Amino acid sequence: MAAPVPQPPRPPDSENTSDRMRAVARYSGIGAQMLATIGLSTWAGYWLDGHFQNKTPWFTLSLMLLGLFAALYNVIRSVTKEQ
Repeated sequence: MAAPVPQPPRPPDSENTSDRMRAVARYSGIGAQMLATIGLSTWAGYWLDGHFQNKTPWFTLSLMLLGLFAALYNVIRSVTKEQ
């Protein structure tokens, strides 16, 4: 009868590593979504100011702030959401 093949030892923190990697992926995705929301809303405001030939950038400022609040709302909602 052949002797059983020994299994290589498993690193003690392999489960912690996969949990950490999941958290990194989750939070980097949230950061990218926040950047995209603020960037697109600012670009839309800039475009509207150029389209209507405004001397003061009211559309840019208002849409940028709206995008910032929307992004913060999404961050708070996704962080506090149960896993």
